[in-house]
Amino acid sequence: MAGIAITRTDLTAEELRAASSKAPSIPAARRMLALALVLEGADRTRAARSCGMDRQTLRDWVHRYNAEGLAGLRDRKAPGRAAKLTPEQMQQLAALVEAGPDVDTDGVVRWRRVDLQARIRELFGVEMHERTVGKHLAKLGFVRLSVRPQHPKADEAAQKAFKKPFASRVTELLPETAHGKPLEIWFQDEARVGQQGTLTRVWARKGTRPRAPRDQRYKWTYLFGAACPARGTSAALVLPTVNTAMMSLHLAEISRQVAPGAHAILVLDGAGYHGTAKKPRPRGLVVPDNITLLHLPASSPELNPIELVWQYLRQNKLAHRVYRTYQQIVDACCDAWNFFANDPDLVTSITARDWAQVKL
Repeated sequence: MAGIAITRTDLTAEELRAASSKAPSIPAARRMLALALVLEGADRTRAARSCGMDRQTLRDWVHRYNAEGLAGLRDRKAPGRAAKLTPEQMQQLAALVEAGPDVDTDGVVRWRRVDLQARIRELFGVEMHERTVGKHLAKLGFVRLSVRPQHPKADEAAQKAFKKPFASRVTELLPETAHGKPLEIWFQDEARVGQQGTLTRVWARKGTRPRAPRDQRYKWTYLFGAACPARGTSAALVLPTVNTAMMSLHLAEISRQVAPGAHAILVLDGAGYHGTAKKPRPRGLVVPDNITLLHLPASSPELNPIELVWQYLRQNKLAHRVYRTYQQIVDACCDAWNFFANDPDLVTSITARDWAQVKL
């Protein structure tokens, strides 16, 4: 039985051979060489076998070449299995994950793959393995992340209102003596560090339950920290307690780290010894002339990037520790903060916020 004729005339046998030398893959090069042999008058069976295929396969490639030219001989991605969820169902799954479970109706406080497996079966009538659920989540851009704490009394509207007119708010707060000076934005907070330390994740073999030391005693100290993202600099003190006297010491240390001739806007929460927006200077608090305090909305720790500094230090320097003496706690705090402060790029990457930019 005669083979299907090659009807295209745009490439000669010699040109097909030349194209095969530049083919993107070896299989594509073999197809081009097989068709070149056919154009040169070779027997179809010999042409197919010499290029690693059978006669029927060569016939199929002749069809493709006649229809599409050289592009029809190149490799194509295999279609694979049909998707188990339609694009619309994928979007519903994404919305479900974004919203999170309702403990009263779903019975869980966070989605696990097995929970989503059951919901997919219930909503779409589709059965899939837990691992497949994980692949679908990855395709939608979801990964497992540690959550940030949110205060139950947080006012999201107040937080948005604080961020949106940030520059104008700073301008209103600046004293006359600060006008015309370079401006720095600083963030400040405190963390308690003590014998009842922190546990964090570690690499371990699947199925095991790794252990780490954790003290049960009650000695602690306080790490006062502040950072200026724009300059990648910081200021910290380790102090025995928290009150206006200790806060005044920290403000004095921040003042010394502000660039000469500059003025600092210090963003901080409304702890009693910090003052509040209505009462910015509680009795006994000494605020240096080159610092202006800007208080965050109530119950809004997520607006203060120093909270992430504490998380970073606890996970990388302060976890799995047993402190036998108070001095060991102090030394550990100093070592942890210096680890952070000696890397200006790290200071900036953790504490910089797009909404906290002011150009005067």
